Amino acid sequence: MKIALSQLNVTIGALEGNVQKMGEAINRAIADNADLIVFSELSLCGYIPKDMLNYDSFVKRGYDALEQLKPLTEKIGVVVGMPTWSRLEKGKRLYNSAVLIHKGEVVAEVHKTLLPTYDIFDEYRYFEPASELSVVEFKGVRLAITICEDLWNLDDPKLYSRTPMDELISQDPDIMINLSGSPFSYNHVEERKNRMVNNALHYGLPLVYVNQVGAHTDILFDGGSLFINRSGEIAEELNYFEEDYRCIDWDVDSVYPDNSQDRKDYDIEMIHDALVMGIRDYFAKMGFKKALLGSSGGIDSAVINALAVKALGAENVLAVLMPSKYSSEGSVLDAEKLAENLGCNYTTIPIQDMVNSVEASLSNEFEGKSPDVTEENIQARSRGLLLMAMSNKFGYILLNTSNKSETAVGYATLYGDMCGGLSALGDLYKMQVYEMARFINRNGEIIPEEIITKPPSAELRFDQKDSDSLPEYKVLDKILFNYIELQKGWREIVDLGYDEATVRRVVKLVDRNEYKRFQAAPILRISNLAFGVGRQMPLVAEFNN
Repeated sequence: MKIALSQLNVTIGALEGNVQKMGEAINRAIADNADLIVFSELSLCGYIPKDMLNYDSFVKRGYDALEQLKPLTEKIGVVVGMPTWSRLEKGKRLYNSAVLIHKGEVVAEVHKTLLPTYDIFDEYRYFEPASELSVVEFKGVRLAITICEDLWNLDDPKLYSRTPMDELISQDPDIMINLSGSPFSYNHVEERKNRMVNNALHYGLPLVYVNQVGAHTDILFDGGSLFINRSGEIAEELNYFEEDYRCIDWDVDSVYPDNSQDRKDYDIEMIHDALVMGIRDYFAKMGFKKALLGSSGGIDSAVINALAVKALGAENVLAVLMPSKYSSEGSVLDAEKLAENLGCNYTTIPIQDMVNSVEASLSNEFEGKSPDVTEENIQARSRGLLLMAMSNKFGYILLNTSNKSETAVGYATLYGDMCGGLSALGDLYKMQVYEMARFINRNGEIIPEEIITKPPSAELRFDQKDSDSLPEYKVLDKILFNYIELQKGWREIVDLGYDEATVRRVVKLVDRNEYKRFQAAPILRISNLAFGVGRQMPLVAEFNN
């Protein structure tokens, strides 16, 4: 049997466009004399459609799209992911399904059994788990069709009470097929590959694994679809962060060579590619072309500027320099040099007159009060106001420049530098931002070296440095990682050798700034605990006493 793996970048809700993409892949597979083509989880409607699934009209559109695919299946079987009606008297009204169509008819429907409700997932909100599991016979081959999480329950202790393949293996399948919607995170790629390899080894069966690729707002899907032989060797590995296709000439007795790609658990190149894809898809799927950002001459805005140019093209990126009386000459020159290196447009709008006007308007109210963070925030909010005005007037999407370290401890101004339609660095700690800058410069200087080597500063007062009020980022990032990603309490972090007063202060800053993050732009997720849907904490609570 020849099986085609089709790794597509679909758009949530764009069923007609998704069908068109599938049709092109199906015709390609027919030309390759494939017997079967496999798409990813919920590929027909896009994964994850969230509360769109509550609309009957949305589900019905999925069935209409399925009808459009049926005439293309005279010469080939097609396995596509879609929501289907459960038609149950009790329970959820939908299944998360894999539908096999051939010769214009639905041959089989297979429903997802294990519905994740952790991290970014909330599938039990919408779907009923499968109650019965059956192998599907197609052209004399017995297919064990599963959907994503169904192959993630080999751990001991197990997360779920059922393990679908344990039930299917008793029906003597010849091959496993898994439709997946597995999102990218930098500490997840190798784990996912290892889990799929372990399934092949554990059940002694080859595995066709097809993952989604592309960005859906903050959630990034990296692709990396696989064909694994029964010996657990990766015979085919599709490309990451782009659409790909592969046709496998599979035979039950064949042995395939190991062609897996050598990737590290933590790969800055993969993070770079993920962010570029995330920016590009956000703009393309929203129908926008041009980006705007505030360029300060600092490391964060420099990295965002470079990523935006890579994703959208230099002609579609505008950097706005907004110096105040506290901005050093070097910062302004660095920002100009960066824009020139990138070949993007830039303009300069000084903010001091605007800041002076706001302070004059407030002078009576603030009489007798010493300057503090309020005046610093007036500067940041003046910049935010100008950037949003530029965005409105010219139809640009504003890219937020805050990183995860600053976002965690509240060192970003609400309605100021937190403005923007998308946060591309919001899941990168400060030291990762520096690492990204070095990667961007791997083949020559793009980001001026002066930006990378100077001490980080918001330049909201004279001679200001971030280290005046925060631990050095090398220390801060490690404390934050232990608290956020590893979910350690402050006492556990202190036991690792960190100063207690510093740890308690950092943890308190994280907790008390939840309200800011609640109002922030969507953050491109590249870790397993990004701010947003992946980490949900109460805004008002007492937790770290």
